[in-house]
Amino acid sequence: MSEKSGEIKLDHIDRKILEILQDNAKTPYAQIASQLGISEATVHLRIKKLSSIGVIKRFQAIVDPEKVGRKVTAIIGVVASPQKYSQVLKELEKMPEIVEIYDVAGEYSTLLKVRAKSKEDLARILDDIGKIDGVESTKTMYVLRVIKEDPRVQVD
Repeated sequence: MSEKSGEIKLDHIDRKILEILQDNAKTPYAQIASQLGISEATVHLRIKKLSSIGVIKRFQAIVDPEKVGRKVTAIIGVVASPQKYSQVLKELEKMPEIVEIYDVAGEYSTLLKVRAKSKEDLARILDDIGKIDGVESTKTMYVLRVIKEDPRVQVD
């Protein structure tokens, strides 16, 4: 591993460890070691290092939103007043139904991914967003079906 201009340079072993963990974060170190032909201690140290330098942000379970009652997904474009944009972002971050917030260039100030329980719940969320001081307008795209959604990052 080496760092250059903010990007961490990973060797083939680090990349393979990351691929394995992204497929299943519960893969035992012994299994990773066996697959890669290295010791468990080496796997442990590399994962610890990848975590400490921020390449691995956290280990988490990926939950199917529909199976836990979040049946509605929407993408919302928000136009915000430039003078109040930072405060708008802080207010949006507080809303648990908003699962992703992107600062973007173009037509919108920010794009949001929202997971709601129902259409009525989505309407309430939109009302709450509209009430934030500095929000000038929103445009909502209701997701009909998910074609691809993959949290893994290609590490080649």
